[in-house]
Amino acid sequence: MPGESEADEAVLEADEELSGPLDLVADGEAVPASVLRGAEVIKSYLRDAPTGPGVYRMISAEGEVLYVGKAKSVKKRISSYARGTGHNGRIARMISLTSSMVFVSTATETEALLLETNYIKQMKPRFNVLMRDDKSFPYILLTRDHAAPQLTKHRGARSRKGDYFGPFASVWAVNRTLNALQRAFLLRSCTDSYYENRTRPCLLYQIKRCSGPCTGEIAQEDYAALADEARDFLSGKSRAVRDHLATEMSVAAESLEFERAARLRDRIAALSAIQGEQGINPRTVEEADVFAIVEQAGQFCVEVFFFRTFQNWGNRAYFPRADKSMGEAEVLDAFLAQFYADKPPARLVLLSHDVESRELLEEALSARAGRKVEVAVPQRGERRELVEHASKNGRETIGRKLAETSAQTKMLEALAGVFGIEQKLRRVEVYDNSHIMGTNAVGGMVVAGPQGFMKSHYRTFNIKGDDLTPGDDYGMMREVLRRRFARLVKDEGAEAPAPVEEENADAFPSRPDLILIDGGRGQFQIAQEILKELGVEGVAVASIAKGVDRDAGREMFFVPGKEPFRLPPRDPALYFVQRLRDEAHRFAIGTHRARRKKDFTKSPLDEIAGVGPARKRALLHAFGTAKAISRAGLADLEKVPGINAATAKLVYDFFHDKG
Repeated sequence: MPGESEADEAVLEADEELSGPLDLVADGEAVPASVLRGAEVIKSYLRDAPTGPGVYRMISAEGEVLYVGKAKSVKKRISSYARGTGHNGRIARMISLTSSMVFVSTATETEALLLETNYIKQMKPRFNVLMRDDKSFPYILLTRDHAAPQLTKHRGARSRKGDYFGPFASVWAVNRTLNALQRAFLLRSCTDSYYENRTRPCLLYQIKRCSGPCTGEIAQEDYAALADEARDFLSGKSRAVRDHLATEMSVAAESLEFERAARLRDRIAALSAIQGEQGINPRTVEEADVFAIVEQAGQFCVEVFFFRTFQNWGNRAYFPRADKSMGEAEVLDAFLAQFYADKPPARLVLLSHDVESRELLEEALSARAGRKVEVAVPQRGERRELVEHASKNGRETIGRKLAETSAQTKMLEALAGVFGIEQKLRRVEVYDNSHIMGTNAVGGMVVAGPQGFMKSHYRTFNIKGDDLTPGDDYGMMREVLRRRFARLVKDEGAEAPAPVEEENADAFPSRPDLILIDGGRGQFQIAQEILKELGVEGVAVASIAKGVDRDAGREMFFVPGKEPFRLPPRDPALYFVQRLRDEAHRFAIGTHRARRKKDFTKSPLDEIAGVGPARKRALLHAFGTAKAISRAGLADLEKVPGINAATAKLVYDFFHDKG
C-alpha cells in the first residue's frame, strides 16, 4: 500500500514527539496514551469496515483528512491500526490524531487504487506521499479535422480530433522536435483561420519549412502523403520512413532530378537531427517511461525519462513530499499512481525499485490505456542501463537542489537578520505595479522560499478601482494588498498560525512571513495600514526604495521601528533583495505588456454577441476596418455576403447605441 507496509514491524520511535503520558501494554511496549486513544477510536469503526476492497479516510477532530489509503480487505487493514502497537513514529502520530473514519467500497482493488489516487490529489492529506509538481506535459498534435492537417504543440485537454504524440518533458523539447519535423515533412503549423485567409505563401514556405497547401503549392493528395509519413515517423516507424525517403532520393538522382533529390536529402538530414540530438537514445526499447528514485538527507527525488519511437523525449525531476522514515520503494509506489492519474502511460514502465503495488498498477494502467502495459524492474541489459542512467541523473539533481536550498536558506536567514525578524522565513512575497500613464495597470506578486522562486504561487492583479486617478501608485498598491490579504483572512483567518508540525514542515505555506514592497515610505505606510485594517497578524513588512539616481547598491530600506537605512554595497543580503525586487519588476512588466498587447488586438466586433469569427471576417473583408463598419449604413451591412438582416441590425444598433 502506498505510504505504509501491511505489517509494519518497526519499533515505535521518538516517543517525545507524541503528547500524553506513556502506558504499558501487554507485551511490555511503552505506548503514548494518545496513540491508545486513537486506536480505540479506530476499533469502534472496525465493525462497519468493508471486508472487501475499498478506500478509507482517517480524519482528525478538526475535520482534516489525515490519510487516505486503499486495501484489498479494508477491515483487515483497519484492524492493524486498531492494535495501537508495532507502528513507526509516522503511523503512531497519525493514529493518535484520528477522531473518525470514512469508508468507500469498490468492486475491485484496481478501482480502489484509482479512487485513492483521486482523493489524495483532491484532499492532499498530510500523512500521504504527495506529488507536489503536477503541471501538464506538452504534446505534439497532428490534426485530423482539416483537409490539410496541422502540426502543432498542444497542452491540456485532448478536445481536438487528431493524433497526440508525447509526452515531452519540456516545451523546449517540443519546439526543437517541431522545428525538425517541419523541415522533414513540410507540414503547416499555422491556425485554420490564418490558413483560410492566405492569398500567397508565407515566409515558412520560402525557407522550406512548409509545402504551402494554403495556396495550392502542393497537391492535396501529396500533402496528405506527407502527413501520413509524419504520423508513421512519430508512431515508431522512423526507419521505414527514412528508407522510403532514401529510395526516392536515389530515384530522383538517377533521373537527373537533382533539385528534388536535394530536397529529399534535406528532409533525411532533418530526421537524423531529431534522432541525433536527443541525448541517450535506446537501441532496443521503442517506448518506455523510466522512473528512478533516490534519497538524500531525508529528501526524495523521482527522475522520470520519456522514450518514444526509440528517441529520448526528455526528462523531469519531481520532489514528492514524504515522511523521512519512509523507504524509497514506498515513496515510489505512492508516487506512480498519482503520476498516471491524468497521463497516458507508455507500453513499458521501468522502475528502479520493486514496489508493492506493481502488479495492481500494471492492471490499472492497462485498463485505462486499453492495451497491455508492462511494469518491470529490469536487472540486466539495455533496460537496466536506462534505469541506471535515470538514477544517476536523479542523484545529480537532488545534489544540486540541496546545495541551492542550503544557499537560499542562508540568504533568507540573512534577510531576517537585516530586517530584525525573529521567526524563520518560509515564504516571502514581493509586490510591484506596472502601467503606462495609468493604462493597463497591473499589480504583480512574486513568491520566494527555501526552494527559490515559487512560480506556481505568483499572482497578478488587474487594477479595477474606478475611483483611482490614472497613475496613482499608492492607490494601486492599496488595492492589490487589500485584495490579497482580504482573501487570506477569508481563507485562513487574521491570526498568526500555530507553529508548524514536523510532518507538515516541508509543505509550502500560503501565508507570508514577510512582504517586501518595491517602493518608498508611502507604499510602506500603505502596507502597514492595510494589515492593521484587516487585523492580519504574524506578517512582517519591509519596503525597498530606489537609491539616489536609481543606482543599484544605494537602495533605502524601511522597516517598522527603525529609521530608514542602507546596506553596505557588497552585503550578500543586499544582492538577495535586489534579486527579489528585480524578479517582481520583471513579472509585473511582463504581465502589463501582455495585457497591453491583448488590448491592441481587441476589436469592437468581439463585444457583439452573435458575431463569430466567420461573420467578423466577412465584415472586415467588406469594409476593411472596424471604424468603417461603425460608419456603415444598415443597407450596406445587409449586402455583405454571409450577413443576414438580423445580424446587420445587431451590428448597426451596437455601434449607434455606443455613439
